[in-house]
Amino acid sequence: MKLRRVGFIGFDGVMALDLVGPIDAFTSAMIEGADGAPRPCYETVIIGLDQKCFASESGVVFKPHTTLRRAPALDTLIIPGGPGLRNPKTQAIVAEWVKSRAAKIRRIASVCTGLYGLAHTGLLDGRRVTTHWRYARDVAERFPKLQVDPNILHCQDGPFYTSAGVTSGIDLSLALIEEDCGPTVALAVARELVVYLKRAGGQEQYSEPLKFQTRSKDRFGDLAAWMQGHLEGDLSVETLARRSRLCPRHFSRRFKGAFGASPARFVEDLRLGQARERLCLPDQTVELVARSVGFHSPDAFRRAFERRFGINPTAYRKRFDTRGLRRSAN
Repeated sequence: MKLRRVGFIGFDGVMALDLVGPIDAFTSAMIEGADGAPRPCYETVIIGLDQKCFASESGVVFKPHTTLRRAPALDTLIIPGGPGLRNPKTQAIVAEWVKSRAAKIRRIASVCTGLYGLAHTGLLDGRRVTTHWRYARDVAERFPKLQVDPNILHCQDGPFYTSAGVTSGIDLSLALIEEDCGPTVALAVARELVVYLKRAGGQEQYSEPLKFQTRSKDRFGDLAAWMQGHLEGDLSVETLARRSRLCPRHFSRRFKGAFGASPARFVEDLRLGQARERLCLPDQTVELVARSVGFHSPDAFRRAFERRFGINPTAYRKRFDTRGLRRSAN
């Protein structure tokens, strides 16, 4: 198998995990050689704006292998995010270089806010993209020709790939590895990094309880987290109201005002969200998942799941199931 070269653009103010997460994924990809020994599938190259070392947002210092001017031919280019790339000068340098080299690179990907550098080239105009949920609106306003979808982990449109916040760069890298080397190699990398080969559902980068807790100082902030940890139990209005020390009617009114949904709808959202994750775990039947997240019967779970997601739990599990891949990898 031909060794593929993957380049990573580095700059001051890069988000360290946007850079090292994908690098570690690609360097972990191995295939058995003719002699039975493992061979790397990729060569990784960090490309600096110049020859100087650069520091990440967190202070980690990186030494580039080469520079934009001296960069070798690349199969794949990864543009990590970070506040440094939102600096107009850095953004312009990166965009100009990417645009000049794009025709000779098989695929180009951005991680998180690396989208700013890629979008500035104009190459994404009219294409579907994603980025970190916090910056999705800003990207849409700055680059109105982009079709920004803030609720997916990563997506492809032609030779361009974009991913959501931080760790989704690993999800994207695994998808690229699977595209090149097949699911067995990608699964081996996922197992090495102790991550899912394919995370379930959309971006879902922060749960409703967590989103609420970041802005809530009242009793409902703690209640939301408690509900998430007790999905299999009794989460009736009466139980929740009692825990909040409110009467059921007053509780329901206050809760809906805080969350924008009735307690029953909010509980169902939590249960179905958790169910999507558990359906992707090995040895989890629909019946087990239904019971573990608090549905009284598998039929009630199936109806609720299909009503919410437009697909039944069994079909959803098959779509994301990697158990067959595990058997082939072992």
